[in-house]
Amino acid sequence: MNDDVTTSTQEAGGGASGDTATAPIPPRKGALNRLYWWILSWADTPYGAPALFILAMAESSFFPIPPDPLLVALAVGKPARALYYSALCTIGSVIGGVIGYGIGYFFIESVGMRIIEFYGVSAKYATIQKLYEEHNAIVVLVAGVTPIPYKVFTIAGGAFQVSFITFVLASIAGRGFRFFLEGVLLYYYGEKIRDFIDKYMTWLSWIFGILLVGGFVAIKYLAG
Repeated sequence: MNDDVTTSTQEAGGGASGDTATAPIPPRKGALNRLYWWILSWADTPYGAPALFILAMAESSFFPIPPDPLLVALAVGKPARALYYSALCTIGSVIGGVIGYGIGYFFIESVGMRIIEFYGVSAKYATIQKLYEEHNAIVVLVAGVTPIPYKVFTIAGGAFQVSFITFVLASIAGRGFRFFLEGVLLYYYGEKIRDFIDKYMTWLSWIFGILLVGGFVAIKYLAG
């Protein structure tokens, strides 16, 4: 379900409504674990929605913790607002992607490469460049849907000067699909679907990403 934190299930606050939700547990201990639970604690406050927006924006450009767990916690607490939370998450993530694009376009050496190195993928930078050269928008779309660290690809998109309009449209499609899929499931099924999302959303996103790439490759092959 997320990029940098593998999930399981444990109780956490369910939003300002006071309902009890269940949130994923990060396996890591220490600072990241404490940061994770601090973020989830916003689901128990009236500021859960703004926190979700800010988290989605930060995660797309530099931050390690994805917004999905907070989205789930808020939507389980208030299923009727699940699609609203999905929209907030999508908008915040796309704006964050634009920030990441700007970091790559203007500050790749001073800032962008440090972020990429932090996530341990600097050795694959040339591979990412080749992917962008060969597949362009598909790379953004797949990165937006799957558990791949999205910020790495937003920064690289700017560094490799991918068409900005193409980048934004692919970001909207990829991130929108991911967050609205979760939102629709939570809107209709609420608490009952939570465990399914925790256990299988990562696999579903990978399957969709693979099918998406396969479809584009097939179209390219048939057309050429």
